[in-house]
Amino acid sequence: MTPLEVLDLRRRHLVDRDFESFVELFAEDGVIEMPFAVAGLPERLVGREEIRKFSLRAAEHPVEIIDLRTVQLHETADPEVVVLELITEARHTTTGVPFQARCIQVFRIQDGKIKLFRDYVGAQTVPDLN
Repeated sequence: MTPLEVLDLRRRHLVDRDFESFVELFAEDGVIEMPFAVAGLPERLVGREEIRKFSLRAAEHPVEIIDLRTVQLHETADPEVVVLELITEARHTTTGVPFQARCIQVFRIQDGKIKLFRDYVGAQTVPDLN
């Protein structure tokens, strides 16, 4: 799969709340980094199993992702690296209130697997999930 095909699958899995399939898109030694993580979220996850544990716990948060809307996609000189400007359209399931979270995401996708997913989310756009 090409990096863009992997990202399309990622979007579909997250919108469908298919977290197990989302996790399988990562390499065994894949990494998620969230340098601007909102309260309670880790800044770094290393390895598919750690990503799996986090993703399955995240599935319990009161958030429904409605869509991941790409504003701009930047392919780089390195064919494994893709940068997305993205808006996550979501709904707080407890209150029903919709919200949008803007972010920039950097991916390194090698041999059809995500090796690195770095998420720079605008934390001020994410509501309190408690």
